[in-house]
Amino acid sequence: MSNYPFAPGFKGHDGTSEAAAQSIDQVAGRLRRVVLATLAAHGSMTMLEAVARTPFTRESLQPRFSELRKMGLIEPTGERRPNPSGRSALVWQLTPQGREAAHGSA
Repeated sequence: MSNYPFAPGFKGHDGTSEAAAQSIDQVAGRLRRVVLATLAAHGSMTMLEAVARTPFTRESLQPRFSELRKMGLIEPTGERRPNPSGRSALVWQLTPQGREAAHGSA
């Protein structure tokens, strides 16, 4: 899957990571649209804040943030907020292209 970020990426050579990427590939586009719609509806937020507003798991959505950033559709605001563990987390926002994608099709 060398089409990253438009297809899920993977690391390692044991096949496990590649198999996981292939298994999520069919729904990754939908999950990216969920992230875009969540940020469009609720404004800037951390990844975990966005996850809390959806029915999806952190494991499903966190990689989509990386893909969307690489696509230029989301970016960090420069702000950080504590997550539930107390660690500092990036706050994300839509880019102008991300706003267009959120209101059209990603």
